[in-house]
Amino acid sequence: MSDTPIPTVPDAAPAPPPRNTLGRLIRNPLAALSLLILAVLIVASLCAPLLAPHGPADASLADAFAHPGGSHPLGADSAGRDILSRLMYGGRNTLGGAVIALGLALLLGVPAGLYAGYRGGWFDAAAGWTVDLIMALPAMVVLLASRAILGPDVWVLMVVLGVLAAPSFYRLVRGIVADVRGELYVDAARVSGLSDPRIVARHVLVVVRGPIIIQTALVAGVAIALQAGLEFLGIGSGLTATWGSMLNEAFQNIQRAPLLMLWPGLALGLTNAALVLLAAALRDTLEERSPHRRRPRRSPGATTTAVPTDHTGSGSDSDSDSDSDEERADLLSVRGLRVTYTLADGSDREVVHGVDLDVRPGEIVGLVGESGSGKTQTAFSILGLLPEGGRLSAGSIHLAGQEVAGLPERAHRTLRGTTVAYVPQEPMSNLDPAFTVGSQLTEPMRRILGLSRKQAADRAVELLRQVGIPSPEDVLRRYPHEISGGMAQRVLIAGAISCDPRLLVADEPTTALDVRVQAEILDLLRRLRDERGLGVLLVTHNLGVVADLCDRVAVMNQGRLVETGTTRQVLHHSQDPCTRGLLAAVLDSAPPREPWRPRPTRSVHT
Repeated sequence: MSDTPIPTVPDAAPAPPPRNTLGRLIRNPLAALSLLILAVLIVASLCAPLLAPHGPADASLADAFAHPGGSHPLGADSAGRDILSRLMYGGRNTLGGAVIALGLALLLGVPAGLYAGYRGGWFDAAAGWTVDLIMALPAMVVLLASRAILGPDVWVLMVVLGVLAAPSFYRLVRGIVADVRGELYVDAARVSGLSDPRIVARHVLVVVRGPIIIQTALVAGVAIALQAGLEFLGIGSGLTATWGSMLNEAFQNIQRAPLLMLWPGLALGLTNAALVLLAAALRDTLEERSPHRRRPRRSPGATTTAVPTDHTGSGSDSDSDSDSDEERADLLSVRGLRVTYTLADGSDREVVHGVDLDVRPGEIVGLVGESGSGKTQTAFSILGLLPEGGRLSAGSIHLAGQEVAGLPERAHRTLRGTTVAYVPQEPMSNLDPAFTVGSQLTEPMRRILGLSRKQAADRAVELLRQVGIPSPEDVLRRYPHEISGGMAQRVLIAGAISCDPRLLVADEPTTALDVRVQAEILDLLRRLRDERGLGVLLVTHNLGVVADLCDRVAVMNQGRLVETGTTRQVLHHSQDPCTRGLLAAVLDSAPPREPWRPRPTRSVHT
């Protein structure tokens, strides 16, 4: 490695102290009270055979309507059965039935929503149709019909309720995942070589967990209320103790013993209230720890520099450059590339038309063009990351000697991170705000290179040093919102080279940065090219960056490659009108603006 110092950026704010989710949750008074209430109810229900003073069906007519006290702490019902014992045993049945309904709803709804939202396609359409059909059914009518067909067993009715509740989880999860799927940090995870299940588990579930927690509490409350309602109406079996059957028995004797309504009603109310309050507190605690919405605003800064009259780039102005543009590259060779999109009306639209492109090891090639010229589509074709609806309709892409055009996603994924890596233009959007910098850097190395947690952390520290970040151990512990934009771009470059790729695709890597940091990032890319022998495909519209960094240039216009050559040839002896138009747009030789002078005022005479 070279000893030349790499430009650094200023230190960010100190890293926050470690946060413990359970500790923060318990420190919330409402959450602590809710946890206590639920714990008491659950423990009392589970340990009813050990704690209850009587059996749930032990009756004594002599104790009918007994007042609280003595052997009946909460009194006795019309049959002389102990209220406290029936509450404990009833909790086992009522809460157990709700767990069955809730577990089945989660099992059916959440995985289906994740898959449909992330993958789309035929499964999304079929699942959406099925969910709409189920949600159109009136739940109470279905439960009554199920009771008539399947019998009065409350456990069976809770299974039916779980199926009816699953669409609520599906629609919630599917909608959120469909939005998150388009986030840049998800694309960055795919480029790093992570598998789809790992991306969903790591970057998608963390976004949907808050809404799922709230929905879980609501569905659990609905399941408990519906079960109690069925038992209250006498639709249940009536042979087992449940809170709903206790309400039914109390209602029949409300004039003689109104206190009987209090205890099951209090149990139902406390359970539902505790579930909602605990879910809200847990959601708030998790979101405070994983601040998805706290994204820093980017400071405005210049994104272009003038094309220097005297080119000083890394060898691109050398008259001794005798490499032929017709020679096929060892690292990347694109021939006749065509990219087509299927529109909503079913028609096809071709956006890239027969592009030929080469990148050799240790060479930086600039892919230049106006917005909409097709340069990013070309780069995404090489990465195998065309957006939904796009496809390679013709041509070949040889990457390190392997044909990747038409390669299945699973096979293409094995090349990302090791053979080809990607540096995006929006550094802050490509880092997941829910995870620390260190977590996001080490994950691809652990999965692709098979490193241990300690080895990956040590390698991450070394990579951050190589890209010029001071105090790398401290930066690894920070979240993305706690570092600057320039530091975030260096982190992404460190992640891109973490698995030793041979080709680096950099898509406008300096657009979001100010002029000073732009220069530092360009110097960093140049150094990495020299030290590692990387081939770099630089996608940009900035001819100043091209002049400073690139060895060769390819100019695109309206999806076609209109001019290629060495940087000196293209910038100083351009042939295509599009290239000349791009050069003319750089205000390098424009005359200075006249200084402003105040217009003399005219005196008014009356």
